[in-house]
Amino acid sequence: MDFHTLYKYICQFCLSMQVVWGLDSVTLLNPPEEPLPDHLLEILYSCDQSATVQLDCVVCFDTGITSTLPLGQWKCIPGDPEIRTLKLNLPDWLVYQADGIVPDSQWVLSCILRASVRSSGFDDTKRSSRAQDVVTLQIKPPFSRPVKQHQLCITWSTLMLQLTQHFLKKQCPLEQETVHLLSSVYTSTGESFGITKTLHSYNNEVLEYLRVNSISFPWCMFSIWIFVTRYCQEKMCGVFYRIDTHNNYATPTLFLTKSGQLHVQTSGQSEESSAFLSPFKVPLSEWCQLSVMLHGRMVTLSMVCMDKEQRTVHSIEHMLGHIVMFDDTEGYFVIGGGKYIRSVEGYFGPLVYYRNRISPYSTTGVVIPGVIKSVNLTGWLQTCQEFSLEMNLKISGYTLEAKQTIESESCFDAFHKWMLKDRLPSESQCEMWEATVPHRRHAAKLAKLLAFKHRGRRVSLPAVGRALYSLSLHKLGRASSTGVVSRIFPLLLQAGCLADNRALHMSSVLYSTELGVKKQPNKAWLLALLAAQKDDRLALLHLGHLHHQGLHGVPADPEVAYAYYANIAQQTTLDRHNPSPQQTFVEASYLNNEEVLNSQTNEEHHIFQWLRLQARRGVAEAEQAVARMLFWGQQGVSPNIQKAVRHYERGAVQWEDPASMYDYGIVLLQGHGVEKDIPKALIFLKKAMDQGFVPAINALAWYYEQFEQDYVKAVQLWEQADLLESPDAALNLGVMYSQGLYPGKAADKYMAYKYYLKSAVRGHIRGAIQLADIWNTGIPGLVNRRPSDSVLWVKWAAEHNGYLGSILRRALDSYLKSDMFSSLLYYMMAAELGYAAAQFNVAYLCEQNTGGFLDPAFASRCMWRYYNLTIQSQDPDTYALIRMGDLWYEGQIDGQKDLFSAAEMYKLAAQRNEPQGWYNLGLLAEEGYRLPLSVLIELGLSELYLADNTVLLRSLYKRCRDTEDTDSYLPCSLALFNVYIKSFQKDYRAATKYSTAIAVVAAPAIFFFILGVLGRRVLSLN
Repeated sequence: MDFHTLYKYICQFCLSMQVVWGLDSVTLLNPPEEPLPDHLLEILYSCDQSATVQLDCVVCFDTGITSTLPLGQWKCIPGDPEIRTLKLNLPDWLVYQADGIVPDSQWVLSCILRASVRSSGFDDTKRSSRAQDVVTLQIKPPFSRPVKQHQLCITWSTLMLQLTQHFLKKQCPLEQETVHLLSSVYTSTGESFGITKTLHSYNNEVLEYLRVNSISFPWCMFSIWIFVTRYCQEKMCGVFYRIDTHNNYATPTLFLTKSGQLHVQTSGQSEESSAFLSPFKVPLSEWCQLSVMLHGRMVTLSMVCMDKEQRTVHSIEHMLGHIVMFDDTEGYFVIGGGKYIRSVEGYFGPLVYYRNRISPYSTTGVVIPGVIKSVNLTGWLQTCQEFSLEMNLKISGYTLEAKQTIESESCFDAFHKWMLKDRLPSESQCEMWEATVPHRRHAAKLAKLLAFKHRGRRVSLPAVGRALYSLSLHKLGRASSTGVVSRIFPLLLQAGCLADNRALHMSSVLYSTELGVKKQPNKAWLLALLAAQKDDRLALLHLGHLHHQGLHGVPADPEVAYAYYANIAQQTTLDRHNPSPQQTFVEASYLNNEEVLNSQTNEEHHIFQWLRLQARRGVAEAEQAVARMLFWGQQGVSPNIQKAVRHYERGAVQWEDPASMYDYGIVLLQGHGVEKDIPKALIFLKKAMDQGFVPAINALAWYYEQFEQDYVKAVQLWEQADLLESPDAALNLGVMYSQGLYPGKAADKYMAYKYYLKSAVRGHIRGAIQLADIWNTGIPGLVNRRPSDSVLWVKWAAEHNGYLGSILRRALDSYLKSDMFSSLLYYMMAAELGYAAAQFNVAYLCEQNTGGFLDPAFASRCMWRYYNLTIQSQDPDTYALIRMGDLWYEGQIDGQKDLFSAAEMYKLAAQRNEPQGWYNLGLLAEEGYRLPLSVLIELGLSELYLADNTVLLRSLYKRCRDTEDTDSYLPCSLALFNVYIKSFQKDYRAATKYSTAIAVVAAPAIFFFILGVLGRRVLSLN
C-alpha cells in the first residue's frame, strides 16, 4: 500500500470521527455590555447536520418571574462555520425610559443573551440544545436609560389615547385633607411618654397654596377621644400639643389641669401666645370627644361625653387678641406626654385632624368610633366594679366573722359566756352575703382564708387578686394538657379584675394564642391595655410588639410602638441599677442548642460547684463567672447580691483581678449588697485602671463628674476611654455635649447625637435610648426623623428588661424539668412580646410535642405561626428558616407545595453559611426543580442558571461541604460524590455508545491499513 492510499484511509477515518462526534458550535462575537437599540450583533455558528440557530433574551424580574423573548432564528446547513449579522431588536421597555408611548416595566434584575444550536424537526419547547453561548447584559435603572426619539408620526387621537392610559395609571397619589393621627386606642400611664407625629407639605400645588395661606389665618379642626382614669397629680398634664423648631409650645396646645379643666393655648407672631381655661371639667371614666376648632382668631372648644346611653355636651368660644400662627409642617405633634410634660392617665382614642377645612360638625351626630366599641373598655370596668363590690361585701363579712371568732377564744367570766350562748342561735345559719355563684367560689374562699389569716384585720382587694393569681399558677403548674386552661381561666380574669396586672397579661396571651381558650383578639388587646395602663412592663412590651408588626387586627404604627417601647426601655435602665429577686438577666437560650442547655446550672449543680472550687483556688475567670451568675441571676442561678459581692471582694483583694476590682468598686460606689464606701471604691477603681481595664477609666470619670464636678478631669478620662471603644464613655460625652457641660464648648445637640450613635452601636442600652429619642423627633436642619429605625433601637433596649428575663428563666427551668406545658405557657408569654428566641422555642416545643400534650392540629398551626414570626426578626435562627422551607416544600401551610418559597427559605439559610440550606437547595435541583435566577443571583451563582444541572449540583454541594460545620462535612461529601458517580455513569454510557460507533466506522480503515503493512513486509522478505 503506497503513501497516498494510506493518507486516503486516514482522511476517511477522520471524516468518520467528525460525523460521530459532531462539530456543533455557536459564539456571540460582539455582544453589547448593556441593552442598546439597533445593535448589529455578529454570531459565529456551525453544525454537523441540519439544525436551527436561535437567539433569545432571558429576562428575570424582581417578582421572581423569568421571561424568554425570542429575537430571531434561522437554519444551519452543515459545512464550514459561518458568521451572521443580526440587528438586536430588544423591546423598548428594556432599552428606554417610559414616556407614555414606551410602556413602563417591572424592575428587571438581570438580562441574558442566549444563542443556541437546536435540533430541527421538533417543537420549540422540546428541542434539545446541542450548543449554546450566553452573555449577561448590565441593566440600567429605568430613569438612567435614554429617552427614545420617536421617528414615526402617529395620529393625534392615537397619541392622546396612549398618553391618557399612561397617566391614568401614573396619576399622583391621592392626598388626604383629613389626617388620622391616631386610629387605634393608646393607653397612657401618666408618665413622660407619648406619640410623636409629623406632617409634610402637600405635593398638590392647589392644596399647598391653601395651606401656606392659612398659616396666619388657620381654618382647621382637631378631634380627639379621651378616657381619663385620674386627674393630673401635677399642675397640668399633656393631652395634645405641638412643639416648634425652637422647642416651644405652639398652636394648638391642649392640656388637662389638676382640677380636670382643659387648658387651651395658641401662639402668634414674635413668640406671642395666649391661653384660656374651659369652664367645664372632663369627667372620669367616660369616653369623651374633645374638638378644637380654629377659624382665624376664633377658637371653639367642644366636649361630648358618652356614659351608657346618656350624652353630655359642653362648648365654649374664645376670641383671641392676636393673630394665630399655625404651620402644621413645622416641628412635631405630641399625643400624651413628652420631654417637657407628663401625660394624662387613661386612654386615648382616635385623633383626626381636618387640615385645610372644618368638616360639618354637630354634637348630636357624634358616635363612638368602632375601634372603641370593639375594645369595650367600659363594659369590662362595669363588670369588674360589680365583682369588686361583691368581694368587698364578702371581705367585710368574713372580717367581722373572724373578729367574732377571735373574741370567742378570749377569756370571759361565766356570766358573759352564758349571755352569749343565750343570744346566739342554736344552729349555724348562712348570711345572704355568703351566697356565691359557682365560678366565684374560689375567690370567696380565698377572701375568707385571708380574713382569718390576718385575724380580723381588713383585707384589700389586690391581696385577694394576688392570691387568685398564685392559685391559678399552682393549678396551671400541675396541668398536663391544654384542656385544663379553660377551667382555670376565670380565676385569672377575676385576679385581673382585682388589680393583678400579671393575671391580665397572662389572660391576654391566652386569648391571643388560643391556648386552651377561644381566640379573641379584641379581648386580648383590652386586657393588655388595662395592664399597660398600670405600667406593667410585659404588657407595655406586648402592645409595642402589636403596633410594630400590626398583629391581631391592631393597626401597625411605628410611632405608637415607639411610645410603648420607650416606656419600658426607660424602666429597663432603672431596673438594671436597682436589681431585685424579681429580675433575671435576659438570656437568649434556644432549645435546639444542646451546648447552651448543658451550661445551665444552679447553686447545687456540679458545674456551679466546680466553678466555686476553681474560684477558691485563685482562678480569676471562675471568680468572675460565679459573681456574675449570683449578681444577675444567670445560667439558672438565683440572684443573690450579697453572695455576689463577697466573690467580687475576694477576686479584688486576694487575686487582684482587674475585672473583679472594677465590679467591687462599682458595688461600693453605689451601695449594692454592701454599705456604700466611696474612698474604698476609688482605691479599687484606680488599681483596675492602672492595669488597663477600660470600664474602670469610665467609672472614675463618672466619679469626678458626679461627686467633684471636675468636668475637665472627667472629660479627659472619658476621651481616653472613648478611644478604647468604651460604650459608657461615648454615652457620657454625649450627655456632656447635650447639657452644655463640656469644658470650653457650648451645648451641641448634633455632637451629642454623634456620641449617642457611637455608644448605641457599641451596645449601650442608654445610648440606644438617647439615639432613638433623637431619631423620633429629629434635630431641625441636622438630623431627619427616622421613626422606623428609632423603634428598633428602643425595642432592643426594652428586651433587656429583667422581668422578661424572669419569664424566660421560668420557661427554661420548666423545660429542663420536662414540664412541657408550663414551659410552653411561659415561652408563649415571652413570644407574644416579640422576643425572637421565645418565638423560636414555642415553635420548637409545638414541633416536638413531647408526649402528645398538644392537639396535633393546634401543634401544627402553632409551629407554622411561630416559625414564621421567628424568620421576620432581624437575625432569624437558621433552623427556623430551614423548617419554614420544609413546611413550604411539604405543603403543610396551605395544602399545596410551594417550591419557590421553599427555595427562598433555603437561600436565606445558605446566605448565613448554614450547610443544610445548601444541601436542601441541592435536593430541590436533583428533583428536577429549576432554581429561580433571583435565588442564584443572591447566592452568587447566576452564571449557572443556564448551565448543566450537574455543574450546579457540584457547586451547591461543594459549598455545603466547605462550611465550618464539621458535622456536615460527611453528608455533603457523600452527596457530592453521588453527583460525580451519576455524572460518570452518564458519560460512561455515552462513551460506550460512541466507542461502538467508532468501531463500526473505523474497522474497514484499520483492516486495509493492516493488510497494506503486511503486504509491504512480505515483499521485503522476498
